[in-house]
Amino acid sequence: MAIRSFFNVFIIMLLTYTLNACTQNLTESFGRNITMSPSEPSTNKNGIPQMVQPAFAQFQDIPIPDGATMNMDRTLILGEKESWIGRLVINSQAQQSNLFDFFKYRTSQFGWQEITSVRSTTSVLSYSKANRIMTIQIQSQAIIGTQVDITMSPKGVPTISEPVTDPTFSRNTPVQLRPVEIR
Repeated sequence: MAIRSFFNVFIIMLLTYTLNACTQNLTESFGRNITMSPSEPSTNKNGIPQMVQPAFAQFQDIPIPDGATMNMDRTLILGEKESWIGRLVINSQAQQSNLFDFFKYRTSQFGWQEITSVRSTTSVLSYSKANRIMTIQIQSQAIIGTQVDITMSPKGVPTISEPVTDPTFSRNTPVQLRPVEIR
């Protein structure tokens, strides 16, 4: 009976070790920003998922530094070509200061007009082009490399307020505020 219990424990430990090794191998592969494309999963002849490097080909309206990799876990893109909006997150081995300079000088070559820039622990650059606004945040990673968050959004359109036609309204009437309960 003791031998049978030992054998069962041994089999469970062996299966746990094997499963852990497989999981760690997948984590190492996918943790290097090499992920399967969510839109077109690729498999080999045995049905095993293939690793696909995300491409930057659809981002032709912004500069992308050489050697950058896309962080697919944090990237969310809607649209395509020069009308996409959302957040593109890239990782680079370049230093934060070099990436700041890269974006500061290369982005205008793509037709973007700088709104503002701040160089700090988390550097921020903002640009405008046609009907879109782009914000670039550059931050050094804890271990090695730099993360760049590029947020693209539609430019807000100013609205023309309608004149007040209520005869009881006066510009000198004090505004009454009431507390709002947040739950």
